[in-house]
Amino acid sequence: MKRLINDGYEVVEEMLEGYAAANKQYVNLDLENRVVVSKLMSEEPRVRVIVGGGSGHEPMFLGYVGKDFADAAVVGNVNTSPAPDACYEAVKAVDSGKGGCLYLYGNYAGDVMNFDMGAEMALEEDGIRVETVTTTDDVYSAKDKKDRRGVAGDLPVFKVAGSAAAKGYDLDQVKAVTEKANDNTYSLGVALSSSTLPVTGEVIFQMDEGDMEIGMGLHGEPGIERRKIEKADVIIDEIMAIILDDAKLVAGDEVYVLVNGLGALPLLDQYVCYRRVDQILNEKGIKIHRTDVGNFATSMDMAGMSVTLVKLDDEVKELLDAPCNTPYYKL
Repeated sequence: MKRLINDGYEVVEEMLEGYAAANKQYVNLDLENRVVVSKLMSEEPRVRVIVGGGSGHEPMFLGYVGKDFADAAVVGNVNTSPAPDACYEAVKAVDSGKGGCLYLYGNYAGDVMNFDMGAEMALEEDGIRVETVTTTDDVYSAKDKKDRRGVAGDLPVFKVAGSAAAKGYDLDQVKAVTEKANDNTYSLGVALSSSTLPVTGEVIFQMDEGDMEIGMGLHGEPGIERRKIEKADVIIDEIMAIILDDAKLVAGDEVYVLVNGLGALPLLDQYVCYRRVDQILNEKGIKIHRTDVGNFATSMDMAGMSVTLVKLDDEVKELLDAPCNTPYYKL
């Protein structure tokens, strides 16, 4: 294992302590519950946005807590959902007394169960209404959109929710526009290696040197097929063909584009990949409104990347472009 840690069993707490210390102008930390809370929340009562999931995907979740994005993040063990009590504590930490809260997280069984329990606790104990939107952008993970995994599409979907809350939308409106953004978000990636688990020091799955897997999930869930690594353009052509077919994008449509690194793929390679994405979209007459390239939703030290497209309408575009200020995303 080529990692710089102390104790694998303490890695999440030590990461949180370091993160909160480095970003003390942005966040407070409830270390016992692993809840990161924004210091920049609006003073006026409004809907609060809470994101969360397992650790190991940084800067996903905690990196987007700040001003006019997420108000809190709940962090679980590596690749493991947060506990229900922690989800509930996040609600108590940020609820404004008016408007309620929205939970946002990837569509994984453990997260669904634990966040649902947190929402029930908030309603029963404190009378706080909590609604939920799960991200379902991974096009290969299931045929039906509602059954898909959430991967790098978390970023634009979360951004839409935070911006809608900042504009004063009520809870039903925030939920509705967030669902609309999610329904129009499509991702697919390729893994070139496994990540390593801090506790064991071992890889999550075995992959032969020189292999790749199209469609692999953030936690090592199986993809479409495993084969030898090919040139970047060949890989992007395959990924884009699948996404464009699934999204039914046509000439004249407008999209937001995210090329996301999974942790160990150099930015040099990511921009080579984006070059081909840009070429394909221009060839097909699909307008690129805005692009992000970098590590936004990782899998620790996994080598690989993904492409995310969000089909835009005027409302989603405006919310994606609205100002925000967090340690890992600023507009």
